[in-house]
Amino acid sequence: MFKGVIFDLDGTLLDTIADMSSSVNQVLAALGYPQFSCAEYKQKIGRGFRNLLERSLPEEHRTDEEISAALKRFLEIYDQNYMNETVPYEGIPEVLNHLVEKGVKMGVNSNKRTDYTNNLIRKFFPDIEFVGVFGERAGVPKKPHPQSALEILERMELAANEVIYIGDSGTDIQTGKNAGMATAGVLWGFRTSAELEENGADYILRTPQEIITLF
Repeated sequence: MFKGVIFDLDGTLLDTIADMSSSVNQVLAALGYPQFSCAEYKQKIGRGFRNLLERSLPEEHRTDEEISAALKRFLEIYDQNYMNETVPYEGIPEVLNHLVEKGVKMGVNSNKRTDYTNNLIRKFFPDIEFVGVFGERAGVPKKPHPQSALEILERMELAANEVIYIGDSGTDIQTGKNAGMATAGVLWGFRTSAELEENGADYILRTPQEIITLF
């Protein structure tokens, strides 16, 4: 049905919640602020690191100066810890290999910083050739803006209706729609079926293996 796919990273290809949660909690603990569970962080993640820190700080401490200081400390910690517990979701490597065999063109579009995004892809999917892997980049608007998705689409040399955008959040569904693509929301990630449906996902996938049925 489709000839190409653009994947979100966190909550779609990789389970990164433990490393992000522990890193933010270390920042909050050092500042003497309340910490959160992985389940709570699943609702905070998705619009970049600065937004994550802003949503994690107490409301009365969400000044630009305090957010920037917390973000700086977070990046120092996360830089040492972002591969500690992160793993691909069960079945994802096999699905990606199957898509390679079928000649499906693939890309990754994340709001995680680009260097982390590329390092994680190289570590966990070294044999998979993606036409483009983009994370948060200076001068480029984050998802749900479609710029990065459209750059990947151009590299694929496909029409928007030939590519499906797959992610675990409403932000991902909005991104795909903004790029003129069909969208699929996944239920093994960080958000709920209700959020995906409310944002108009064309498909709801319950297991990674269901990705294959789209192609």
